[in-house]
Amino acid sequence: MNILKSFFVYAVLATLVSCGNSGTKDEQSTDTLTNEAAKGGKIEFAESVFDFGQVKEGEVVEHVYTYANIGTAPLILSQVSASCGCTTPSYTQTPVLPGKSGEVKVSFDSNGQVGKQQKIVTIVSNADNRVATIQLKGEVLPK
Repeated sequence: MNILKSFFVYAVLATLVSCGNSGTKDEQSTDTLTNEAAKGGKIEFAESVFDFGQVKEGEVVEHVYTYANIGTAPLILSQVSASCGCTTPSYTQTPVLPGKSGEVKVSFDSNGQVGKQQKIVTIVSNADNRVATIQLKGEVLPK
């Protein structure tokens, strides 16, 4: 019985030791690559908050946020994510050259979302200001 306990303890210990450092090296190399690519690009939104007012539950609200690359290098959006599953973003997938613009389209499904709403969309890019946010807000009235 003692041998079985010892074997189990060593097996768990070996698993923990072998898995301990796997995430940190990847994060460091990714940050280095992103920092190198970030030189020169800068994202600027024409508006960062859109108030859709009042809508009835079940309606879908869509809004397009326009942004410009006011930097000196191509701008690439690498991730655009919403604060909840009821909000779906889509965005310009190709690099945006300096002086040009792109779009982030946000769709909000108000089904089951009665009351005041504030949805945050987070944009990660290779710009100097790596993380930007835009907001969609308003009130959903019951059916």
